[in-house]
Amino acid sequence: MSSLGSVVGTYGALFLGGFFASILSGLVALQVLVYFKLYNNDARHLKALVLIIWVLDMFHTALVLAGLWDYLIKNFGLSDRIDTIPWTLSGTVAVTGILTCIVHFFYSGRIFKLSRQNYYIAVPICTLAVCRLVSASATTAEMVLTGSFHEFRSKFYWLFTLGLGLSSVVDIIITCSLFVLLQTSRTTNFDLNAIIDSLILYAFETGSLTAAGTVLSMICWLTMSNNLVFMGLHFVIAKLYANSLLVTLNTRRGMRRARAGSAGHSTPVGIHFPGRRNLAFEEIRSPKVTISVEHAVHQVYDQEVNVGSPISRSY
Repeated sequence: MSSLGSVVGTYGALFLGGFFASILSGLVALQVLVYFKLYNNDARHLKALVLIIWVLDMFHTALVLAGLWDYLIKNFGLSDRIDTIPWTLSGTVAVTGILTCIVHFFYSGRIFKLSRQNYYIAVPICTLAVCRLVSASATTAEMVLTGSFHEFRSKFYWLFTLGLGLSSVVDIIITCSLFVLLQTSRTTNFDLNAIIDSLILYAFETGSLTAAGTVLSMICWLTMSNNLVFMGLHFVIAKLYANSLLVTLNTRRGMRRARAGSAGHSTPVGIHFPGRRNLAFEEIRSPKVTISVEHAVHQVYDQEVNVGSPISRSY
């Protein structure tokens, strides 16, 4: 490894990756605070999920900073230590795998309910997500055992590639599934179609961003064998997944307002929710059809309807 590659490609890449990961970690904390302020009446399992994401994100940030301390402070100037892998740096891969798996399972549950319990879509997503977690865990174990990037790359080149590839595939499947399922919910009602377009846009934004970060990290891993740019990008991946899930939860209030606005400006619509889990329009007087837009909105963004919200009443 050349001196230029050692300084810029190793220290520089890790420093920038840790810097941007810290910024995104701050955004995760902000999203958590917003969530508990706006959705304090959510179900306990959703609150627990948000707390788990927050704890894992903070732990990941702590591991990143500890790894940077080893490189930039503890072993600064020791060229023979550049190729070593601190256990804290190895641990970030496992934590990223856990966060990724949780987010993938979250979206798989949404797709499962939106598709009216279609196991042919949900089961492959969950299976690939578990395989990605196993790959990340095995990568961490081998990094700790080898203790050297050069040795790890020569022996387990395929393992890290497999994990990143599986993550990208799952992201693409989730994004495409949401697009197809939401697209099939379109109607002749312009206002309701506008809401569906917003949901599709959210799905593409969250899915494409996480997939892009994973693909970029994999490309750098495959093409740049003399630096650690891939690891700097890998720091950011965990933050993208955490923010993706939290943004999905925190956009529900905007979706509620959009639904309430469409109900107020479109043709007369009879909406009745006898229970909290009623997920479909019961009556549309003009045109006289039954649609599943409300079902789509709830399942993708809002499983629970607050009793005090405007749409929980009968119009």
